[in-house]
Amino acid sequence: MAAPKKGRRAPASQGHPGRTLILVLIAMAGLVGGMFYSGTLTPRLGIDLAGGTSFTLAAQNQPGKPNAINETNMKTAAGIMERRVNGLGVTESEVQTQGSNHIIVNIPKGTDAKQARQQVGTTAQLGFRPVLTTTAGTKTPEPKPSPSQGGANGKGKGDKASGDKAQPGTQQSPSAKPTTQGRAVTDSLKKAPSAKPTPSGKPSTPPAPPAPPGAADIPPALQKQLNALDCSTKKGLAAAGEKAANTKPSDPIVACKQDGAQKYALGPVGVEGTDVSGAKAVFDSQQGQGWIVQMDFTSEGGKKFGDITGKLAAKAPPQNQFGIVLDGAVVSSPSVDKAIMGGGATISGGFTQQTAEDLGNMLSYGALPLSFKIDDETTVTAALGGEQLHAGLIAGAIGLALVVIYLVAYYRGLALVALASLGVSAVLTYTIMTLLGPAIGFALNLPAVCGAIVAIGITADSFIVYFERIRDEIREGRTLRPAVERGWPRARRTILVSDFVSFLAAAVLFAVTVGKVQGFAFTLGLTTVLDVVVVFFFTKPLMTLLARRKFFSDGHSWSGLDPKRLGAKPPLRRRRGAAPTTKEA
Repeated sequence: MAAPKKGRRAPASQGHPGRTLILVLIAMAGLVGGMFYSGTLTPRLGIDLAGGTSFTLAAQNQPGKPNAINETNMKTAAGIMERRVNGLGVTESEVQTQGSNHIIVNIPKGTDAKQARQQVGTTAQLGFRPVLTTTAGTKTPEPKPSPSQGGANGKGKGDKASGDKAQPGTQQSPSAKPTTQGRAVTDSLKKAPSAKPTPSGKPSTPPAPPAPPGAADIPPALQKQLNALDCSTKKGLAAAGEKAANTKPSDPIVACKQDGAQKYALGPVGVEGTDVSGAKAVFDSQQGQGWIVQMDFTSEGGKKFGDITGKLAAKAPPQNQFGIVLDGAVVSSPSVDKAIMGGGATISGGFTQQTAEDLGNMLSYGALPLSFKIDDETTVTAALGGEQLHAGLIAGAIGLALVVIYLVAYYRGLALVALASLGVSAVLTYTIMTLLGPAIGFALNLPAVCGAIVAIGITADSFIVYFERIRDEIREGRTLRPAVERGWPRARRTILVSDFVSFLAAAVLFAVTVGKVQGFAFTLGLTTVLDVVVVFFFTKPLMTLLARRKFFSDGHSWSGLDPKRLGAKPPLRRRRGAAPTTKEA
């Protein structure tokens, strides 16, 4: 018997189908485990399924500012409103612009509609407040009788503002007060003060530990509020922002930085947001500072800014900083080393284009007299959406049942492969949509459900294309194993072209639409991508394994691959030693 020729290997697609199936099962188990680990077992529901309140707000120009309503300011306003409603504990809220001067705010059931109306309809408040002290954003424990290491304040890295440049940054946790040698005082030195005798012979009371910088300027009540403030949680961050936003400009406040990393005690407003005539992000290529934010003040605002920066420059850190407070949160806290005159200033250092544009928009928005009027308020009940969902699920179940009946009647044993693939696709779709809720805010609404139902037909179509390619090869006289491998390249090309067209349509629909239609487009695109994954990494390897089983390889009458029922030609004859070739259509 002739020895087999060296160098001949099985096609790559026949390599290790079992390993591919195991990887798919591991991925499914990981996604399901992620659901249980995160505690999220059901997808987030949109307002049409959960119910709630929908507001339509119209932007209005004020006298003297006819061009205040533009795309940039509308997007900035929508972002501020989204932070406001999320600050109320609403995680499924939807805030989006519509047209050139309208904003739609959808708030699900369970939120105080009156409070939400007040939040979204209030114009943003911007102010420049001097920093009294700053510390880490976590709750500060109450001071104990014995002194502890460190203080409430300290010198840290911060933004620097000047007439020419400024450096933004994050305030660092304060360090202990330095000694004359430049080293921090340790606990052992501070806790063991020497007692000197008095003329009466009694030891004197040990001296109190030195107060942290700026502590003498903070009223005890304000210091107590700062110690109790916790910016590390969403609830604390929202409560602090709401309280600070409702405080009079002439009163001191405690506030959190937007990311919750720092908390501040701030003095009264020194410069109002209305004193800012404009702000924009600019790339500085001359001095190599990268992206900077340029601010311009009104004539009155320029005088105020010059006065406050002159006073701050004479103080030690962190009291040489001013906090830029928007809606009760500190968006930046630059430090200054000299009075900034001339009605303009720049903030620079460490900005990306996006962060510079965001800060510029915030500063500009606070200065613009842009207000909103609620044009329409609608209460959306979950009953209507529930009825529509129920009807949609019934329609989807009927469609799926018809597909199953067709597959069983026409493909018989192959229907098991199709049903298993549909099951894998359903598990992947459900788990991914559930995990995308807390990850990117994806909410399942009625159009998204429709997209998932449409995906059943797209997925089933891919199986049918592959099955028909295999049956065509059997009709040509080939056995099942070579038919599975020869039919795959042709089916693969057809499936990829079909899915690419579907994904392109979903991407275009997602890009040019807003609101709920985007939910349909997103779900359609997601299921189209999963269709490719399932067909390539589950259906094809499963067919390769089943082709080795006698039930399918011998063409059982219930396998769906019976050569007699398919009208197969006599087996093909080829020369001995000739390797089969596989060509794509």
